[in-house]
Amino acid sequence: MPPKTAQIRLVSSHREVYEPCDDSFALVDALLADRTNIVDHCPRLCLEVGCGSGYVIASLALMLGQEVPGVYYIATDINPHAVSVTRETLDAHGVDAELICMDIASGLEKRLAGMVDVMVVNPPYVPTPDDEVGREGIASAWAGGENGRSVIDRILPVADRLLSDEGWLYMVTLTTNDPSQICLLMRKKGYASRIVVQRSTDEESLHIIKFWRDSDIQLDTKEIITTTKSVSARVMDSLSSQFPQLPFWRSSNSNCL
Repeated sequence: MPPKTAQIRLVSSHREVYEPCDDSFALVDALLADRTNIVDHCPRLCLEVGCGSGYVIASLALMLGQEVPGVYYIATDINPHAVSVTRETLDAHGVDAELICMDIASGLEKRLAGMVDVMVVNPPYVPTPDDEVGREGIASAWAGGENGRSVIDRILPVADRLLSDEGWLYMVTLTTNDPSQICLLMRKKGYASRIVVQRSTDEESLHIIKFWRDSDIQLDTKEIITTTKSVSARVMDSLSSQFPQLPFWRSSNSNCL
């Protein structure tokens, strides 16, 4: 029997809440494609940022089902209507999650630091004027600012703080968001990445990217940082030896120590 996912007919709705669409389906398909690995991963805590209708978090809970008992699910959304709709969707499918109305995970960073094993995000990725980002209602689900990156770039460091050492992040991106540059940013934080699902529609090309910490990348990053610091120190020493007589240099140098 194929793994269960949320049924569209049981997904609740509201005029101010983003309904499941191509990006939602692609994200759930990515989780299904990686389901065996997720089950073997035995996550204890799963988090969705931007739960919308609840379709994704309900699908994740259903597909893990009895194979991974004891998983704790949390879902957040800045839109209070989305939180209410997600509760209705979860109840209709007989699954549960802690639901919190907040911006990204602003109130959870201390509580969940280093604890999230699976994090799923379908962020606002549509390029819009910056003043549309964070507006009330349904616009908060898609308005992504310049290049659609305003919210994405805020989520990445939050994910880095919340993910456990073995934690995985699944994120929806659009070609316009420059996914390769997003992967590069995460690589600098020590994460490997791969595209789990790539899907093109009439209007957009979607990439569902999985990120995870990679010890080899982390070592390389540390070596680069150490080398950079060493080079910088040698440059500073060279400069200070050339200008020892200038009091402003000594003052500036002492303030940096």
